Amino acid sequence: MTDDITHDVLLERLLSLAQLAVGRYDLPGAVRVRLINLSENATYVVEDVESDRRWALRVHREGYHTPTAIQSELAWLIALADDGAARTPAPIPGLNGHLIQSVQAPGLSARNVVLFAWESGSEPDASNVAGYELLGETAARMHAHVNRWSRPEWFERLTWDFETTLGGAPHWGRWRDGMGMTPDVVGLIARTVDLIEKRLARFGKAPGRFGLIHCDMRLANLLVDGPHVKVIDFDDCGFSWFLYDCATTVSFFEHAPEVPKLLEAWVRGYRRVGSLSAEDEAEIGTFVMLRRLLLVAWIGSHRETDLAQSMGEEYTRLTGPLCEAYLEKFAL
Repeated sequence: MTDDITHDVLLERLLSLAQLAVGRYDLPGAVRVRLINLSENATYVVEDVESDRRWALRVHREGYHTPTAIQSELAWLIALADDGAARTPAPIPGLNGHLIQSVQAPGLSARNVVLFAWESGSEPDASNVAGYELLGETAARMHAHVNRWSRPEWFERLTWDFETTLGGAPHWGRWRDGMGMTPDVVGLIARTVDLIEKRLARFGKAPGRFGLIHCDMRLANLLVDGPHVKVIDFDDCGFSWFLYDCATTVSFFEHAPEVPKLLEAWVRGYRRVGSLSAEDEAEIGTFVMLRRLLLVAWIGSHRETDLAQSMGEEYTRLTGPLCEAYLEKFAL
């Protein structure tokens, strides 16, 4: 129902839907609704005009997750908080007692909507080594929680493995459809994808290596509040390799010169809480490369977003040297 409208019209209609959605909750009578992020979903800050109280409202993308999958995400972040494994946003039930509201606005199909308590804090500094050690500790606690948590029988989340990232059934589109593709770049990336597939098959999906993870622990989804690291936006959480959570922390700047020391700091932090073998540590580069190429695909399939437009063809161009270095270092 949105294929035949412009991006600006879509934003207007989504804002109208968000403004209708706040009426489903026990909120003050006068609130402002303002878009703060558009990616897979549209996320709004809801502000009480008479105080400093705020909430985060997420309007889900049409057809991306089922209501059961959204409920599964909420169940996990609640369990993480209850277990003390991670500080996560608290979902707020609507007036009908349900955490997920279905809301429809003129010109749009019904969308699933979730309201969260606002979390204070700031995005970590990309050059802060100590911050990356905290990220490693946080990931280790979350992974340990997963290994002991009994998921509900109805639990449903996407799987992020080779087939659904760079293979034949990609969730975020084909890497070949990324921006700035040339025959030389396609050939280079194809060789890299082939090597990633071989290395992941050898690495395997044993329970100690593969399970439920956040899948998007990039800096934008982390908040540092004093000594605490808060994890937000579990919308991509699903089943993948635990080391993929490490790779996502350097999303969109994998080519930066400080990345190796940041990943080393993540590993140090992780080992303070959990175990990580030398063999697993040696494979981190494969997951960084997997994530990089997955983001090339994401940029190509989300060209309308500000983030994709800001990265564009330059991101693909800078991916070439990473592929060459990976092929040289990880060749079987």
